Amino acid sequence: MLPAVTLIFGFYFGAAFGSFLNVVIYRLPRGMSLNHPPSHCPSCDNRLGVADLFPLFSFLFAGAKCRYCKAPIGWRYFFVELLTATIWAAFWYQKLVVGSDPARFVAMAAFATVLVACIFIDLYHYIIPDSLNAILLLIGFLFNAWLIARGQGLTQVGGWAVPSSIVGALVGVLVLWAIAFLGRVLFRKDAMGHGDIKLARGIGAVLFPALALMSFGVAVVVGAVFGALQLIGRRSPEEEDIEHDMAEEEPESIVSLFKAGLGYVLL
Repeated sequence: MLPAVTLIFGFYFGAAFGSFLNVVIYRLPRGMSLNHPPSHCPSCDNRLGVADLFPLFSFLFAGAKCRYCKAPIGWRYFFVELLTATIWAAFWYQKLVVGSDPARFVAMAAFATVLVACIFIDLYHYIIPDSLNAILLLIGFLFNAWLIARGQGLTQVGGWAVPSSIVGALVGVLVLWAIAFLGRVLFRKDAMGHGDIKLARGIGAVLFPALALMSFGVAVVVGAVFGALQLIGRRSPEEEDIEHDMAEEEPESIVSLFKAGLGYVLL
């Protein structure tokens, strides 16, 4: 559909969205407005100028420091921009250069962009904001509506043709809710965060049932590998104290878990 040279546009558009994601990752879990105050250095409060806002390049040219107060800037900012740019470039090449599917490109790029925000917020704050999970669900429903308008995007369930995004969302909820339920019943402790259940719902809505199940399977394998590495690695006293405190917390009641699961199914 497009010449390969346009890949540079996909890459830099992604970097620009990655720059905005850095604002989301910092402000959203802190309950701050995403547009006020304007972008500024958190150390000296100087408002960032045009020279500070070029994705990737501004960070490198400034030497990973604020141009005004010389305070160091974490490499997370650069990595988020680079990761988002790379993802966008990959989808650009797949859907717009090799393929010809702009609607799927928009859906997948938006989906991956929100997931990047979810990953880094979860990494630093151990939460996945409901607003991001809601956006994932909306992306899935809108993309599915576009497919249905073209005569696609339906899944047969018991002889009924049901929108694939709805089936995928239900599959996502049920799979991770089942893990939470079995963990609560068998091990008498919380086995899954509710943010993860809602995240799986959004993933299912976008990827549809088959691909969603495949992604959950990959996630289990990757999670097991990283979990094993964490156990092998040397733990700090602080980590052990946190685990001890978590072990002493009263697990969620089964009634509450049922109510929450029903709520996620009914949106």
